[in-house]
Amino acid sequence: MRWRSFVAVGDSFTEGMDDAYPDGTYRGWADLVATRLAAEAGPDFGYANLAIRGRLFPNIVAEQVPAALAMKPDLISFAAGGNDVLRRTFDPDSFVARFDDVVGELRSGGADVLLFRFADVMARLPGQRLVAPRVALLNRVVGEVAERHGAILVDLYADSTYLNPMLWSTDRLHLSPAGHRRVAAQVLTALGVGCDEEWLMVPPNPAPTPWLAARAADLRWAGQHLAPWIKRRLTGRSSGDTITAKRPVLGPITD
Repeated sequence: MRWRSFVAVGDSFTEGMDDAYPDGTYRGWADLVATRLAAEAGPDFGYANLAIRGRLFPNIVAEQVPAALAMKPDLISFAAGGNDVLRRTFDPDSFVARFDDVVGELRSGGADVLLFRFADVMARLPGQRLVAPRVALLNRVVGEVAERHGAILVDLYADSTYLNPMLWSTDRLHLSPAGHRRVAAQVLTALGVGCDEEWLMVPPNPAPTPWLAARAADLRWAGQHLAPWIKRRLTGRSSGDTITAKRPVLGPITD
């Protein structure tokens, strides 16, 4: 086993929303991957998860990247930019240059680095004309940077299975438990590590919803999820303002 330690860096995607443990905290694909790696490496395996929901790329780079580098892990996952492309202030030119610099910095310490091309989440969200080209740019940059720096690329965008709404939570933005299991399986496959085949199993696509019922569901979604998100943008708040990293230091995986 070549990895004795793993540090996960990012936002809600890596924190594990909305894949809840029985106590209400979040598990997610990174915890699943860490548990599998620990089973291979033994009790000395160390895992830290620094990801916090709502974090923008500059915050992740300023707060989480230095902490991850200081731990000197064998493996780092870096998934950032998803929240930035939703903002009107998104600057693609500065983002592209900074993303490349950060990945180069992560690789310079000798760690293997996992990068992600994000799944097509915009298929079920408003604002496609504005945001979809930004997501395409982000995914293109991730692929190019991964090749340039020898990072390990996990290409979720190429997997059309993520168009199945059963892989997404009720907020239409975060993965469901089934979605997190599938990501974990794809990460482990990219690492050359076996996983539970059930993690790749996907629930059947739901039956088509009649037009009126679909519009009613859209209205409920807007009230429960879109409106609070807009309010946070208008007030300069984030869903992660009071959240701290769930595993801020390297430590063993315990049951």
